[in-house]
Amino acid sequence: VQLQASGGGLVQAGDSLRLSCAGSGRTGRAFSNNGMGWFRQPPGKEREFVASISWRGGDTRYADSVKGRFIISRDNAKNTVYLQMNSLKPEDTAVYYCAVGRGANYGSAPGSYQYWGQGTQVTVSS
Repeated sequence: VQLQASGGGLVQAGDSLRLSCAGSGRTGRAFSNNGMGWFRQPPGKEREFVASISWRGGDTRYADSVKGRFIISRDNAKNTVYLQMNSLKPEDTAVYYCAVGRGANYGSAPGSYQYWGQGTQVTVSS
């Protein structure tokens, strides 16, 4: 059971980054049939919802703070979910986590997810 997130880094405000999260093992087999989500944990703060996507990719949800700037997508053939982050701001600085939903769930609550990746650091300088 493994989720591997990648694509984080140090960028300047206004730049873009694309995060990827690939599932393998039992996580990979669950991938195509489950909702997926991205969360983040800013320094000194609790983990917060960023975006989620239904198992077929037909419905997406976003936190108000990223709406219009971030885009979540998925490729079930590759067991991979993406987070395209545009117009990055210093307040987007956080460790970003991907997660596999419980069944078709793709809500905003962490409890809606059963498997979590290890996180990738995103740092946005002003």
